[in-house]
Amino acid sequence: MTVVIPWLGVLLAVVAAFLVGSLYFGPKTMFPVWWRAMGRTADDQPGGSMGLVFGLTALGALVQALTLSWLLQASASLYGDADVTPGHGLLVGALVGAGIAAAASLSHRMFAGHGVVVWAIESIGDVLQLAVMGLVLSFFL
Repeated sequence: MTVVIPWLGVLLAVVAAFLVGSLYFGPKTMFPVWWRAMGRTADDQPGGSMGLVFGLTALGALVQALTLSWLLQASASLYGDADVTPGHGLLVGALVGAGIAAAASLSHRMFAGHGVVVWAIESIGDVLQLAVMGLVLSFFL
């Protein structure tokens, strides 16, 4: 199996993940609920450098897009199908989000004392972002 890195698709998948994340964690959507579940008040401000936060978030999304690109190609080749369809991209992205990202973060949230609500909000965001990344990548594979 030859793995192709569709750089334009990877970059667009990263942008798509940011768009989904900004809508999902927007000030009128899940951010206030998540912020309260974290034990914060409206007067509390996020700490640290936002440049660093967004930079590392972009780096993480880039690694996710590259990994998902490889997984999409590998899973398509398992069934003898060289094409990655949009449905395949959505499904694999969602499964990676639920089966890996959400499952891995569960113990982190529990040990940090953040609770199931914080975990659920973050995990749903991960599943949505990875599903959309898979969809975007499917058009380039």
